[in-house]
Amino acid sequence: HIHAYLVQRYFHASPENAASYDLFGSLGKVGQFLSEDQSFSLLKFEEWLTRGVKNVTGLPRPVPYEVELKQSPAFQSWAGNFDMSIETAASITVKLCYAGLFSVVLLIVLYLSEVALRSPWGRMMRAIRDNETAAAAMGKNVTSRHLQVFILGSAVVGIAGAMLTTLDGQFNPPTYQPLRFTFLIWVMVIIGGAGNNWGAVLGGFIIWFFWIEAEPIGLWLMGALTSGMAPDHWLRLHLIESAAHMRLLTMGLVLLLVLRFAPRGLIPEVKR
Repeated sequence: HIHAYLVQRYFHASPENAASYDLFGSLGKVGQFLSEDQSFSLLKFEEWLTRGVKNVTGLPRPVPYEVELKQSPAFQSWAGNFDMSIETAASITVKLCYAGLFSVVLLIVLYLSEVALRSPWGRMMRAIRDNETAAAAMGKNVTSRHLQVFILGSAVVGIAGAMLTTLDGQFNPPTYQPLRFTFLIWVMVIIGGAGNNWGAVLGGFIIWFFWIEAEPIGLWLMGALTSGMAPDHWLRLHLIESAAHMRLLTMGLVLLLVLRFAPRGLIPEVKR
């Protein structure tokens, strides 16, 4: 019914003809022949299918909500034992629960990745990476393996995205900028060590730490450099307003230093 509805609405086909459309073929035609305005209309107005212009909100959390903890008498008593306010205790507890959950998922993915790396399948994938022609000559289906590893990588990224969305509480597509969710991942892998699972984890922690702390450090640095200027001086105001760009400078500086002094990453790949 959904298929027939889309075909009738966007291809102006009669109900009889719409029912005879091939499912996958017609869906392919939707993406191929719809104009940009029609595609936008499909995404915007078919709220039953895409939620329209609304964000994805109200996702269930795998950990308790802060409000629920604040209303719990047992938690209030527990927070009182540590001489903490109920708000602070609830916030810390939720963050620790998320940290524990994410750590468990990370360890599981890391364990499976290490097992796969040391298996015959992992040796085959490294052979394809190093020399596709030689691997194909040995009878390996290079195209299928590319597709396979792409699907596995996408599954891991999907798990990470699901955890991030539950942490944020909503999914807002415009907030996912390529600089943060593409360039940073690339830098993490390069700095940690390409081809090494532990290096990728280490690079992730290091780069995210610098990404978070670069702006506060930049504000402190700009304030210290312009401390002798008047509070309303144009140069002082400009530098303080531009402190957020210290993130980009820091990422570039860290990347250059690692490529210069450790081109294989902080934890290089172990040749097997």
